[in-house]
Amino acid sequence: MLEHKQDVKTGTTTVAVITKDGVVLAADMRASMGHLAYDEESQKLYKITDTIALTNAGAVGDSLVLIRFLRSHANLYEIERETKITSRALANFLSNILNGNRYYPYEVQFLLAGVNEKPEVFEVTPFGAVLERKKYAVSGSGTELALTTLDQNYRPGMSEEDGIMLAVKAVKAGTRRDIFSGGKSVTAMIVDKKGVRALDEKEVRKYLEKFRVEEAE
Repeated sequence: MLEHKQDVKTGTTTVAVITKDGVVLAADMRASMGHLAYDEESQKLYKITDTIALTNAGAVGDSLVLIRFLRSHANLYEIERETKITSRALANFLSNILNGNRYYPYEVQFLLAGVNEKPEVFEVTPFGAVLERKKYAVSGSGTELALTTLDQNYRPGMSEEDGIMLAVKAVKAGTRRDIFSGGKSVTAMIVDKKGVRALDEKEVRKYLEKFRVEEAE
């Protein structure tokens, strides 16, 4: 592993918001190397299966290795059992990997989202704790700033539209004061019974423009 000052990390602000019918994931796009903004278009939202996706924060190399593990395990699980793995089962599998390496830990934090009988969000910590979140979850260096926005604006049973707007607001709150969060834009992804769908740049821009108008009022 590279020394901390050399390793590329996603200092980051990532959020997961539970809506009436699914989960909205959103993240900034900055990857840092020490105090350098190394990449302004970093990917932090990943589709794992047709019904499960996650956000990553931490060392990029560690995150990508674990994401490959998760995809491989999910595929093998479906082949062996002839049924798709659930988000809870995949979160527990990830927990076992992280806890088994706690003395030389992966420098990562994930928010894992899926829809089983209902939308589900699990925060998985670097040492393998699995924390189910009933409303929303946050990871990364912008956590405190994003949490304030979520605490003040979250409502149970939100529509997908409102959930996306809130997720974008929370990420922008993180990028405003956290020097390790930022980048070209905000990325967003929807997880619901229809599957996993990434919002394109044009869709995200619509919410960012709406956010700027609200701020100006």
